Amino acid sequence: MSATVAPDIILRELAELWVSTAKAADGGAGVLRACSMTLLVVAEESEDSQGLGETIAALMPEHPARAIVVRMSGPGERSLTGRVYSQCWMPFGQRKQICCEQVEITVSDAALADLPSVVLPLAVPDLPLILWCRSARLAAMPEFQPIAAMAQKVIVDSGAIKDLASAIKLVAALNARGGLLGDLSWTRLTRWREMLAQVFENRQYLAQLAKISAVEVECGERFRVSALYMAVWLTDCLADAGVPASFGVGPAPQGVSIRVELLGDGFALELARHEDRMVVTVNGFSQCTSLSEPNDYLLMREELGILRRDPVFERALARAASLALPTEPK
Repeated sequence: MSATVAPDIILRELAELWVSTAKAADGGAGVLRACSMTLLVVAEESEDSQGLGETIAALMPEHPARAIVVRMSGPGERSLTGRVYSQCWMPFGQRKQICCEQVEITVSDAALADLPSVVLPLAVPDLPLILWCRSARLAAMPEFQPIAAMAQKVIVDSGAIKDLASAIKLVAALNARGGLLGDLSWTRLTRWREMLAQVFENRQYLAQLAKISAVEVECGERFRVSALYMAVWLTDCLADAGVPASFGVGPAPQGVSIRVELLGDGFALELARHEDRMVVTVNGFSQCTSLSEPNDYLLMREELGILRRDPVFERALARAASLALPTEPK
């Protein structure tokens, strides 16, 4: 392990960083140090570093954190290197800067097993450690489990895994370890679920709920896990209301990310995203709403605000796993 990433050296560099940052503050207004968690982000070295940095910087004002960004350099000689810096912003109308710490570590695959011994001493005491795993490759490696075990919450994006069964298997295994879990494939459905709930706030449509007998969900390649989550969530909600319904999941037409249909005798409800528009159609009457695809910043802003179990997600995951994974022989 390189001496440059010994935790005591990094902590000393962070202390020196705060001293130099405070001295450099204009007008003697000083610097406010803000931290509500440790955010551990693991990504491939080939990933756009500027885009990821902008996402983390955008998250800091609402979720200030000591960010530890780990970049995986892939196969090669055993190596671990690191550096420290800060993210600062000045609230409107104020002179004092607010700053968060950031540590960047580059690690080869051969040194991944050393990562927990470096990260744990760097985590802020008595605050939650949140792991955002952006690497589908790491999620399939045996070294991932010790890294995930450090965190109070693990956030993944199962939509980045091409095989549906493998994606569901990973998320189900993470959920089984007992910690908090977030899947951005589920987070992407928040606005969809809200829109469906709003439709049935109309008493006329609510009165026709019992007519629904089928749920059809169509999706693009990146949204297969989201589509399965949506289908099982919808059928579970209908079952809770005493309305049994079948469901199917299939490919969407070109240009449509997700399309949802609820069908029954004399009732048809469709939700479909077309580029940056959500079109809601009930019995032939359509309404168009602006709904752009949520980016990583919006998804993570929502997930970082949830530090409790989500029974609705866990129920949808359990049902999705029962459908996507083969049943083990007795």
